Amino acid sequence: MAAYDKADLERRMAGAVESLKHDLGGLRTGRASTSLLDPVTVEVYGSHMPLNQLATVSVPEPRMLSVQVWDKSNVGPADKAIRSAGLGLNPIVDGQTLRLPIPDLTEERRKELAKLASQYAEKARIAVRNVRRDGNDSLKTDEKKGVFGEDDRKRHETEVQKLTDATIAEIDAAAAAKEKEILNK
Repeated sequence: MAAYDKADLERRMAGAVESLKHDLGGLRTGRASTSLLDPVTVEVYGSHMPLNQLATVSVPEPRMLSVQVWDKSNVGPADKAIRSAGLGLNPIVDGQTLRLPIPDLTEERRKELAKLASQYAEKARIAVRNVRRDGNDSLKTDEKKGVFGEDDRKRHETEVQKLTDATIAEIDAAAAAKEKEILNK
């Protein structure tokens, strides 16, 4: 059976783009949104868990987030995770509730968020390149097994490269749009 599966490569590359869009959606542009805390993971119970699996996140006011932690022992780790997430949010602890006022975006903060968007895009590019490498490796394996010849392998490698280039262009467009949105508001 052939190890090369173009549909699987397309699915994995599309997954990298969707992950990037999800991460970029978490970058704020001045208004409170529960998606701001999506990238936050909290170390509890011996593993890393998304914040929304430990607490209820809500938006009581346009410039305020509220995080109601379910287990009292997780308040400290949740507070620490939000502070260290690089989102520029400083929680105010009120019992089992963390209140997160959303500060105005300064020029410096806008630049930090644009830099963070670039880092997310680079992670997505790396993921796509890893998928390309996996695809090329499976093509070489199939060639060694005799599934197809060298000409077919080279033709498939060209297809994989075209798919990679198109996906990276999509990543670059999404990152550029988010950076423009952050810097211009």
